[in-house]
Amino acid sequence: MKQILLASLSALALSACAVGPNYVASTPTPKQAGPFIGTASTAVTAAAPDDSWWRLYNDPVLDGLVADALKANTDIRVAVARLDAARASLKGARNDLLPQTQLSAQPGYGRLPAIQSFGSQRETEQLTLGLNVSYELDLAGRVRRNIEAAKGDVSAAAGDADAVRVAIVAQTIRAYVDAGAAAERLAVAKRIVDLLDRSTTVTGKRVDAGRSEKLDLIRITTLRDQRAAAVPQIEAERQAALFRLATLTGRAPQELPAEAGARGDAPHIDQPIPVGDGRILLARRPDVRAAERRLAAATARIGVATADLYPRISLGGSVGSTGNSFSDVFGGGPFRWLVGSLINWSFPNTSAARARIAGAEADSRGALAAFDGTVLQALEETETALSNYSHEIARRQALVAARDGAERAAKVTRARQREGTIDFLTVLDAERTAADADADLAASDARIAAAQVDLFRSLGGSWQAPPAA
Repeated sequence: MKQILLASLSALALSACAVGPNYVASTPTPKQAGPFIGTASTAVTAAAPDDSWWRLYNDPVLDGLVADALKANTDIRVAVARLDAARASLKGARNDLLPQTQLSAQPGYGRLPAIQSFGSQRETEQLTLGLNVSYELDLAGRVRRNIEAAKGDVSAAAGDADAVRVAIVAQTIRAYVDAGAAAERLAVAKRIVDLLDRSTTVTGKRVDAGRSEKLDLIRITTLRDQRAAAVPQIEAERQAALFRLATLTGRAPQELPAEAGARGDAPHIDQPIPVGDGRILLARRPDVRAAERRLAAATARIGVATADLYPRISLGGSVGSTGNSFSDVFGGGPFRWLVGSLINWSFPNTSAARARIAGAEADSRGALAAFDGTVLQALEETETALSNYSHEIARRQALVAARDGAERAAKVTRARQREGTIDFLTVLDAERTAADADADLAASDARIAAAQVDLFRSLGGSWQAPPAA
């Protein structure tokens, strides 16, 4: 046994390194790091994404709302608190590298048996003071691996906090976009209802004059009521977006500033969006960084578990004194001291330690699978966002052509109505068709703005340089 112990200690002392595998960061494959499939669209460019991407909207109100969200959002505060907890754990792990000290003081009052008093006073006061110092020789690297794992936890928590910030910024902008888009849709819906009101009036007069049937009036009235029913629904969607915006910026609904809901349309970006490539994406995505750091922490914990196969040696000492009074305690007579070492080693029964190693290795494999999955999900989300954005732009181009055609038709009918070749009801129908085309275009603008937000969020966003309110 003595020879085995000496051999183990000698090997550890000579190696002066921590047991367990050393973590090596994964690198993306050439296909993962290459250009995106969706960069073939003219709506995007392969340039590196902007950090404060919301500034591309050139909207000071939006800049202020984003700054408020980064400062006051409750989800961000929770994430920061978790990061602080991880940092505290790291501080505790680092403390294990230092000698551990313990002060003790034990005052007491007791009664001795007659046989032990030897004629002296049997009831006495007693005071015991002591100082214990211990230091673990980290020969197997258990403490260092534990610190390495704690550092990984801190970095992972920082990545999680960044991911929450990215999500909150995206949700804030999305709420602002939804409110503006709803206001635009609301204006178009009210214009259609107004046109249908005029059509109802004209049709009613034609029915009274015997130039139209009662069925025509019923049909146009029914259509008017159907379109009017959409107005309160759109208004409710706009209010819900503003309420969500208030919550995201850390406000009660009544506290949201009026300018936050003053915009009457969805914000636009009229330039190609820089998206970079796969390499830039995986470096920017905070969830990828967090998954990679969790993998590093899980790898380090294999070393922590492996260290239990080796002896754990601590050097220690203690000093103390016992007396009936303070003067006795600090006198030379009752003073005592002790210096020694403590060796703990579960040998040869290492089944429990090897079970912990197997569990740590399984956790590491799980962390690796989670990391690989996060990388693939990041690429999938980005390609999907690029596809949705480019196809919605193509759809909008077709809607613009349809809107332009409807406006030309309305212009022609107005000219013919002035010439007396057609009646006013035909003009109203043409104008309603043009208004319907405007409504489709407004809905497409809302989808494009939402697709932009989804694209920026999939790219990892940024929050390091929040704008001033």
